[in-house]
Amino acid sequence: MTRYSRVIGTGGYLPEEVRTNEQISQTVDTSDSWIFERTGIKSRRIAGAEETASSMAEIAARQAIEAAACDPEEIDLIIVATGTPDRVYPSTGCLLQRRLGIKNCVAFDVQAACSGSIFALSIADQYIKSGAAKKVLVVGSEICSRVVDWTDRGTCILFGDGAGAVLLGASDEAGILSTHIHSDGEYEDLLYCPNPQAATEANKDEAGYINMRGNEVFKVAVNTLGRIVDETLAANNMLQSDVDWLVPHQANTRIIAATAKKLKMSMDHVILTLENQGNTSSASVLLALNEGVRDGRIQRGQVVLLEAFGAGFTWGSALIKY
Repeated sequence: MTRYSRVIGTGGYLPEEVRTNEQISQTVDTSDSWIFERTGIKSRRIAGAEETASSMAEIAARQAIEAAACDPEEIDLIIVATGTPDRVYPSTGCLLQRRLGIKNCVAFDVQAACSGSIFALSIADQYIKSGAAKKVLVVGSEICSRVVDWTDRGTCILFGDGAGAVLLGASDEAGILSTHIHSDGEYEDLLYCPNPQAATEANKDEAGYINMRGNEVFKVAVNTLGRIVDETLAANNMLQSDVDWLVPHQANTRIIAATAKKLKMSMDHVILTLENQGNTSSASVLLALNEGVRDGRIQRGQVVLLEAFGAGFTWGSALIKY
């Protein structure tokens, strides 16, 4: 009997503080119209002073667990995707495990930048398919606002904070149809965030803020995501018309529109959260999935394509029969 992993619950959390384009334009040389035209972003959420990746992850995770009507003790594995962990170690996964009060499970982090949740889903899928786990909690949680230089117009306009979660369960019915993950470290200097505490003499003066060469990243992202669509459809012997919903990483509306065009898909069938959330890195895909599920657009039995692209470069997709 074929064993599948299936989405049985989703959750999400956004901090209370809203930071608008207008507010940002008061401190850097930009405007609401300039930001929106180039990115599709109007506002983003900013974590409170006491919030952490694990505290936000807990809220999103509890929503997913509740939606699945699951006892937390049934969870065999917790995978947290984050580039902004509470601590270098222990992992944010272990901190989340403690917050949820789960004793008998494994917990660890995945760091694949904005593709983190896709990588985590791929790992979770393998665990369930192999029989090594029956229920896996996957969470993407990011506090990007703390690694953004708010005087850098090129990056401060893009990022926001939040957490998304999905609970996967073993099933005889098809759920995750396939996952595809890739990386290429050749592009490391186009998008990176230094770790000042691990600096060498050569880069000891670098602050721990996101550095990005936006135009170059954009070009590679559009081409790469086009290829991942082809790869995913071919692996499942599907046509573009077989996909009901696109749930993309929320980085830029122009990148998202290019991927939708590749699928010959109307933007009405794309889950967009970018306008009021910004780029929440590894949290964005799961936040968008949760929104689509909870507002009723994504229905059971529909085919959903999740995709993301991030620093590394990393990129990946997950094709799901929800």
